[in-house]
Amino acid sequence: MNSTLARIDHVIRPRGHVFHGWWIASGAAGIQFLSGILWMQSFGAYNALLQADFGWSSAVIGGAFALTRMESGLLGPLQGWLVDRFGPRLILRIGLVVFAAGFVLFGFINTILMFYVAFALIALGSSLGGFATLMVPIVNWFNRHRSKAVAVSQLGYSLGGLCVPIVVLSLELFGWRATAIGSGFVILVVGLPLVELVHHRPGSKGELPDGIAEPAHAATPQSHTCPDFTPIEAMRTRAFWFMSVGHALALLTVSTVMVHMVPHLTAGDGLDFSLREAGLIVALMTACQMGGQLIGGWLGDHMEKRLVCVGCMIAHGTGFLFLAFASNLGMVIAFALLHGLGWGIRGPLMVALRADYYGATSFGTIMGLSSLIVMFGMMVGPVVAGFMADYTGNHVGGFAMLACGSLLGAFLFAAATRPPSPTRHRHG
Repeated sequence: MNSTLARIDHVIRPRGHVFHGWWIASGAAGIQFLSGILWMQSFGAYNALLQADFGWSSAVIGGAFALTRMESGLLGPLQGWLVDRFGPRLILRIGLVVFAAGFVLFGFINTILMFYVAFALIALGSSLGGFATLMVPIVNWFNRHRSKAVAVSQLGYSLGGLCVPIVVLSLELFGWRATAIGSGFVILVVGLPLVELVHHRPGSKGELPDGIAEPAHAATPQSHTCPDFTPIEAMRTRAFWFMSVGHALALLTVSTVMVHMVPHLTAGDGLDFSLREAGLIVALMTACQMGGQLIGGWLGDHMEKRLVCVGCMIAHGTGFLFLAFASNLGMVIAFALLHGLGWGIRGPLMVALRADYYGATSFGTIMGLSSLIVMFGMMVGPVVAGFMADYTGNHVGGFAMLACGSLLGAFLFAAATRPPSPTRHRHG
């Protein structure tokens, strides 16, 4: 026990004080908490209320989510370049202000056009002020403990999902308009101070990655030791495309759960959950996601990341099949366990695996280019599920089809082996 605590202390305080990289990971967790609780994991609850107030179809609301994901995906390469060029702080500040403005506008919507404009602002702000921007400094500040640091940062998003019942309670007590407007102010008051913790590279504070200079023989089998790839070099590798498409297939289920799970549980697709009960299922799923992130952080720094991802894709698809054909609480709980754990374990590895393969120098741009492919998973899932629900009267067929897509992704991750080092370094 004492030796374990000593190892943990050495990771967190390699020089006798808390390594600033962990403060960055903690600040990133706080910012992602805001995105998780106020936006991504609460959208299903807003969805149910918007359908009740305006009579909009599942396809219309799912289409808005899909368009905002397309916006975020198309923004990815430019966002990545901006973060690599100007650093994350400026981009985070701009993003959080836009994120807040989108929520305030959302509180005043009366038409589909206003709804789409508000969601476009929310999506733009959450992208600039969220995950992709935050991962760049973490990749630069960590090497040996990269998966752990990404996992710590993503715990905030999961904790946000665990706290969704608080948003549901606000929706019931104050209505969705007041909740949306209040969310905008919370983003500014809480998010902007957290940005001050973030620094682009350890050299700016006189630090080294992981807080110590590691001898060459101490590198883990999974750490990045080859010269960094340029974006063009990365795109020429098979692994770039296999990982990107595999990631997109994982997000078929993730995005569909965000948009359609609550209506599926509450609208009578063989089930009859209350909005509060559905919120508790979201909380259970997110608790499993949090546990999975801690497991994934450890596994990613000690095992072959892509093989762990294979198992996660199987968990995604199997869990979603349980949700599709759920006829009782036990099947819904099985979904929450499998999907939550698969999502949580896989999450840190999506960042760490790319950084291991391609290095930190152009990570933001490479991740942004990958997002052009990944966005299709976020877009297609909710739209397909929405149209099929409108056509068949339930979500079963659409959910089952998308679950098969995630199962297919397991084969792509299995084939996404480490690429050889860039040609310019192999030949001199």
